[in-house]
Amino acid sequence: MTMTMTTLLLIDVQKDFHPGGSLAIPTASEDADRIASFITKHAGSINRIVVTLDTHPKWHIAHPTFWVAGESESESAATDGESSQRRHPAPFTVISSEDIRSKKWIPSAPPSSSTTSLSQHAIVDKNILAQGGPIPDNLFTAQEQNENQARSMDLTAYCAEYAHRLESSTSDNRKFSLTIWPEHCIEGSDGHNIVDVVEAAISTWRDGAEEGKRTVQYVRKGMNPYTEMFSAICAEVPVDDKTSFNYDLVDKLRSNTDNLVICGQALSHCVNYTVRDIVSQWSPSSPPSITILKDCMSSVPGFEEAGEKFLQDMMEVGVNVETSDSFVP
Repeated sequence: MTMTMTTLLLIDVQKDFHPGGSLAIPTASEDADRIASFITKHAGSINRIVVTLDTHPKWHIAHPTFWVAGESESESAATDGESSQRRHPAPFTVISSEDIRSKKWIPSAPPSSSTTSLSQHAIVDKNILAQGGPIPDNLFTAQEQNENQARSMDLTAYCAEYAHRLESSTSDNRKFSLTIWPEHCIEGSDGHNIVDVVEAAISTWRDGAEEGKRTVQYVRKGMNPYTEMFSAICAEVPVDDKTSFNYDLVDKLRSNTDNLVICGQALSHCVNYTVRDIVSQWSPSSPPSITILKDCMSSVPGFEEAGEKFLQDMMEVGVNVETSDSFVP
């Protein structure tokens, strides 16, 4: 009898999304307990685990420190008794393309302590904003004679165009404004680590077989400070090859397996957009099957409707939506 092969895709099961973390989801700890129990119970049927890791620099377009208030916003704060010194937006502030054009919010300069890889992003090539039509000339402060050379980027113009691309997405499921999140999953921080109960279950699963027989693949996303990457497959606005659609990852997820089982955080965002991208290239009605464990994920508070719509959409296209108790690999 041929053994059924199962790939478990764990999306962003990191401490910052769990109680005590900077972007905590209240029920995430219960989700993590169920994920760990599922791994332990079905260890013999799981042949591969893939873990995505939300991974950000501190200075990131969706973090407060990327932005400072313009003069009008600073004056308003001073009138309300706050410091007249330019301030950063509070978490969950929505910044529109018009806010950027009118200089209500202004992008700050990259920190001098930026790593080499981060500072390299400050010079961009003609792939910037690869999706959505030609590159607006005003994104660049100087045009080089050689089109293959990099050009210096006008950060304000870029950010306004970026926000506009988010707002004008042709997909109703991915049309939204730029939201500022609490700093989270900073590379090297404790909040970036996998939550303990799931990490322990993964380690036990990996060590429970002959050496080298079970491996865990880690996929980092969100390192580019100039675009958001809820999906592990593609950034919301691709700006270069590394943030463009990752066909190779989709192919790897569907190879050598009968079931792709998905859980993690958050239902409303990273699970939502990752699975939508996978399904766009992979018919759920053809093998391997795709199963979402709905009791092993939760929405960001305030975004529950997006999570419910996602689950409904997935059921309509043939994705299995089950609980960790009802599904048997």
